[in-house]
Amino acid sequence: MKKVFIAGATGGIGSALVAELTAKQIEVIAFARTEATLKERFRGNALVTCIAGDVLNDQDVLKAAQGADTIMHAVSFPYEQWEAKHIPCLENLLKVAKQINSRFVMLDNIYAYGKAMSPVKEDVEKRPHTKKGKKRLEMERLIKNSGVPYVIAHIPDVFGPYAVNTVLYSTLQAVVQNKKAYFVGRMDKTREFAYTPDIAKAVVALALKEESYNQHWNIPGCLKITGDALQSFLHEQFNYRKKLKPATTRMIAFLGLFSPFMREQKEMMYLTETPVIVDGEKLQKMLGHLPLTDTRQSLTETIHWIETSKSL
Repeated sequence: MKKVFIAGATGGIGSALVAELTAKQIEVIAFARTEATLKERFRGNALVTCIAGDVLNDQDVLKAAQGADTIMHAVSFPYEQWEAKHIPCLENLLKVAKQINSRFVMLDNIYAYGKAMSPVKEDVEKRPHTKKGKKRLEMERLIKNSGVPYVIAHIPDVFGPYAVNTVLYSTLQAVVQNKKAYFVGRMDKTREFAYTPDIAKAVVALALKEESYNQHWNIPGCLKITGDALQSFLHEQFNYRKKLKPATTRMIAFLGLFSPFMREQKEMMYLTETPVIVDGEKLQKMLGHLPLTDTRQSLTETIHWIETSKSL
């Protein structure tokens, strides 16, 4: 792997992938919609070529991806745009992968697992019951039937620098501002969150191994925690004295009357009632270890980024 095209390079996972790949002296083509964000984010990194374009335009993608031996799909869309954009985006990326004879790495979530028993292994039969889970399963099948060598990485909810469209980001942002913070879901259920630099380490390590391809891989999170435990941790480590308030399913349903995003969020609230925790045994056997950052360090680094970023 000498040159990687990353679609969605300015997102939380995309940015972490750029950092991990270039730390290994691998060239990156960073592709996203906004040129100014690309140039600001990766300014000074000689191994990164920034190209702005529309992932829904196959010619934009084809022109940008020339010379890449691997395509990494780290594009995310708002829930309300999933139906219209996810499949065309994936089809474009797979089409280009075929044209330039590259391999394909999909950064996927856990929605296709449905209401699975935790910890869930990669070989479990997927029975998604939500329209978003069914969409992700449809995307998996497209990848498998494409004829392109692939790695599909299943990742739980994420947090970390630049990962702003996430449930934990809004909680930590309020903590940094010393405001009332909400925790999405029940406070007594253990939830799993993956730190973006850890995700990048695991995914890049898999992408570098020929034997990883044409398989699914679970990427476990370093943070397995209840809302109650997170509150105690924030009190002890960051002197946050307010109580976290649970954002319940009923509250999300009410907000959905006014917000298209919250209307779509409602169907995913099952993950806060019966959380899916992924099994990392297969990944550990392949890599010899699990790249998991210490809980305190991962949260400290994320909070420091929020404090110093323009996101406040």
